[in-house]
Amino acid sequence: MTHKLPAIGQFREMAEAGCLASYGVRVSDAYVIAANLTDKMLKGARPGDTPAEQPTRFELVINQRTAHAIGVEIAQTILGRADEVIE
Repeated sequence: MTHKLPAIGQFREMAEAGCLASYGVRVSDAYVIAANLTDKMLKGARPGDTPAEQPTRFELVINQRTAHAIGVEIAQTILGRADEVIE
């Protein structure tokens, strides 16, 4: 906390570790997509015939402890939209 620079990460674990926020796909959801693709390949699907899958759910996690520590105030509208707020 020397420089008090806000950082935003891709995975919720980054916000849990001290980043100001994270916005991205859940790691478990990414594993499900990868497992489905692997299953299709192992069953003989050709890579060129297999459509790319995109995650459909993203989550926003805000770390209020970090915000207070670096002197950042997060708007209530953002906090209201967050999937989780770490106090």
